[in-house]
Amino acid sequence: MEKSVIFISLGCDKNLVDSEVMLGELARSGYSFTDDIDEAEAAVINTCCFIGDAKEESIDTILQVAEKKNDGKLKFIVVTGCLSQRYVSDIQKEIPEVDALIGTASIGKIAKCLDDLYAGDKMPVFCDALDAPMYLSKHRAHSSGLFYAYLKIAEGCDKHCTYCIIPSLRGPYRSYPMEHLVDEARRLAEAGVNELILVAQETTLYGTDLYGHKALPELIRKLSEIEDIHWIRIQYCYPEEIDDNLIDEMASNPKLCHYLDMPIQHASDAVLKRMGRRTSEDELKTIIAKLRERIPDIVLRTTLISGFPGETEEDHQELYRFVNEMEFDRLGVFAYSQEEGTPAGDMPDQIPEEIKYFRRDELMELQQAICFDNADRRIGEIMEVVIEGCIPEEDIYVGRTYADAPEVDGRVFIPVDRERMSGEYAYVRITEARDYDLIGEFIDEPAQ
Repeated sequence: MEKSVIFISLGCDKNLVDSEVMLGELARSGYSFTDDIDEAEAAVINTCCFIGDAKEESIDTILQVAEKKNDGKLKFIVVTGCLSQRYVSDIQKEIPEVDALIGTASIGKIAKCLDDLYAGDKMPVFCDALDAPMYLSKHRAHSSGLFYAYLKIAEGCDKHCTYCIIPSLRGPYRSYPMEHLVDEARRLAEAGVNELILVAQETTLYGTDLYGHKALPELIRKLSEIEDIHWIRIQYCYPEEIDDNLIDEMASNPKLCHYLDMPIQHASDAVLKRMGRRTSEDELKTIIAKLRERIPDIVLRTTLISGFPGETEEDHQELYRFVNEMEFDRLGVFAYSQEEGTPAGDMPDQIPEEIKYFRRDELMELQQAICFDNADRRIGEIMEVVIEGCIPEEDIYVGRTYADAPEVDGRVFIPVDRERMSGEYAYVRITEARDYDLIGEFIDEPAQ
């Protein structure tokens, strides 16, 4: 029997890492893979349900795949990830086409799950306790074929922000052992990866549970020793946990991009308190000023929530003024999603949808102007760019700078000068700015 599997990964980059771990485990167990749903005997859907839109996308995807059971080769549907962790009994009752469920702490059992299905078992469910020992795979598949990869350095979260269900889906904060991460990074480098993007629900607390102190700078130094790794990028740094050791490492380590993803969610002290956040507006300004003083070319990315319960027009205007003053390089705004099982979901003074989205759009319009001004300031600058591909019909290479994380930030477009390979690094002089993207021209490597 061929045992061909189609794998559908939804949600965040941390979910993608789980998907690649499961792909590696299935490949090791003799399963083959296809991108064609009509050719698959089994479908594995790794789901997300962080907010309402993500939950809806996950359910819609399951239902769409389920239709193929009637008119294709598809025999089995396995649902993994956050949706299966949160709604085991609901999925069993409401979506009978689903044949098996795997929770977030049980991804290492994906091969056993499919083996059981092929052996005739009915509805196997693997949902280990969220504080169970983490599965340390040595067989992760780098599925994208790209030259960057996400390295998930920890699982779970202890912050318990009032709007967030992650602790109930992913469990308490647990760091992956440093030696495991370094080994995984070496394997990724051997597979052609030259940019590592460190992710977790909270990266800055890495190692506190295992080593008794914040060990992220130490981990970065060890990863930097891998010869083929050119860039290291950090995501999801809670501002209150950014300390001088991390700033020193960023300022001194040539492989560590001067780029920091630092979700702050709001700037009004009243809203921050209701969110369960552990910073104030003044503290946010202090850490941002310190980062910019110590690392003048740092690029700061953040995310905000508009329309949180009880957010007044004054709170919104305070956030608007803060964004205008801070001039973040990258910023995303999400309208608050009322989630069951969270303290915020039961709070009074829920904001009407139209006000949430109006406030979101107002902030994004302001940020758009800031981004365009920041892009204009890049004109004339010489920047290192990683080549990600080519648009042959236009004779244009497409790349990214240290200021651009993949999938969420802008790109650089450079006219072809000679044949270049994807994953190659080159120097480019910025000649033009177009909205969120830059235009440049290749130059020789500048003198050091």
